[in-house]
Amino acid sequence: MSEANVFSRLQIERLMQPSLFAHPVENIRLVETHISWVILTGSFAYKIKKPVDLGFLDFSTLEKRHFYCEEEIRLNRRLAADYYLDVVPIRGSLEAPHWDGEGEVIEYAVKMRQFPQYAQLDRLLAKGEIVPGCMDEFASLLAGFHDRVAVAEVSGDHGSPEQVYQPVAENLSVLKRLDEKPAHQALLSRLEQWCQRTFTRLEKFILQRKQEGFVRECHGDLHQRNMAWIDNRPLVFDCIEFNPALRWIDVISEIAFLVMDLLHKQQPNLAWRFLNAYLEHSGGYEGLRLLPFYLVYRAMVRAKIAVIRVNQPGVGSKEKQEAETEISEYLRLAEQCSQQRQPMLIITRGMSASGKSTISSLLLEALQAVRIRSDVERKRLFGLSLADSGRAPFNAGIYTNAAGKKTYHRLLQLAESVIEAGFPVIVDAAFLETEQRQPFQRLATRLGVPYLILEFRASPETLRDRIQKRGKGVSDADLGILERQLQNWQEAGAEERSSLVTVNTGQDLDMKKLLGQIQRQALKIPLTDS
Repeated sequence: MSEANVFSRLQIERLMQPSLFAHPVENIRLVETHISWVILTGSFAYKIKKPVDLGFLDFSTLEKRHFYCEEEIRLNRRLAADYYLDVVPIRGSLEAPHWDGEGEVIEYAVKMRQFPQYAQLDRLLAKGEIVPGCMDEFASLLAGFHDRVAVAEVSGDHGSPEQVYQPVAENLSVLKRLDEKPAHQALLSRLEQWCQRTFTRLEKFILQRKQEGFVRECHGDLHQRNMAWIDNRPLVFDCIEFNPALRWIDVISEIAFLVMDLLHKQQPNLAWRFLNAYLEHSGGYEGLRLLPFYLVYRAMVRAKIAVIRVNQPGVGSKEKQEAETEISEYLRLAEQCSQQRQPMLIITRGMSASGKSTISSLLLEALQAVRIRSDVERKRLFGLSLADSGRAPFNAGIYTNAAGKKTYHRLLQLAESVIEAGFPVIVDAAFLETEQRQPFQRLATRLGVPYLILEFRASPETLRDRIQKRGKGVSDADLGILERQLQNWQEAGAEERSSLVTVNTGQDLDMKKLLGQIQRQALKIPLTDS
């Protein structure tokens, strides 16, 4: 087949005849992107790659399109094995293409099991039908995926500083060439300077991450349109098959894509819920140093795709206007993500079942903070999973005094890492002893960040009732541990009271009031009764 005679929209329409399919066709329709056509039939979907060469991908020959169809099946079966079925040939001629029978192969398609389009994450979010707990499931799925996928060879190019910056530079180049709006050109110049400065500062750390095994064969295109919630389970599909460099990336770059995408859709609470759940499952807090750089990069990727779409032939006026709006939104988001934030250090204090984890999970969303939990990090230190029980007799197992000191030291290390990455941090632990709290106060002083103690209180009866009723979770605390805490409770010293905010969880929580107290305390504004 001559490469001059390639598929166009006309051939796609000729293939969309129900009688050409070997299975029942319920409702046939076409979804088009800048690189593919997807024919939806009800039961199955058929994805055909456009014969384009965009620099970062090359589908210009039939041989290449066939190879990348096979890659798409291989790679997506890692996360969606039930949905990616086979590569099927399209035979016949451009005038009369067909799916079955004999004849010359003129094109290939990826055959997939179709799922309801309303189950896509972007559509569910638009209708307000995603609960925060769904983000936890996606985070768990992706943390497990990253843990088992192939790790890049240290001696190879994947994940090298040069390869990391190449697509950043390419995004800027395409955008500057194709988007001539003066306001955008000025913004692109600022972003280019920021990217260059930030990359220079982080270059050694990027190389260190590669050497430590954080560059892996990831999904590569982790945004809401490539995710779905089906039968109360997360589904991730449509990974990058066309450019290995775009999927052999640092895992934090992968996570940054979805965080950025949720921020773009005005879902900051879900973005921070997802980020925190992923970090909790993976333990990858040190990667936060790279997060702003990758947030900016990911926003620029989406802006570049939108500008390419605007400049493609045959784009309707409505679609063009939507793409131009997206370009502006993504560029503004990139600039927002490049701006420095004000870190702070918040530690919790309170007995078991006093509400520390419940309230801090709400605060991390509202404050756009990173939370570190002693229950999680203790188990990680001793080789247990989050689901494993660490229960042991008093002062035994992973709850000896030595294990406690080791756990609080790890919390201190992680808190410093998060603050140095530029994020507020909440350390969720009991912090019953002054000796446990003092190193954190010294850390805040040394790093020059606000320091707060959130002290959670409830009546002994309430605490006992909660302990007895709560289900299985990451905490191993039981009624015996609570009783010892009640017997040994000591009030915070006078020198700590200026940093103390008390939260009575025996009453209904006024989140707005609590956030106001935290803000005033962080700024050292005298508290009032208002």
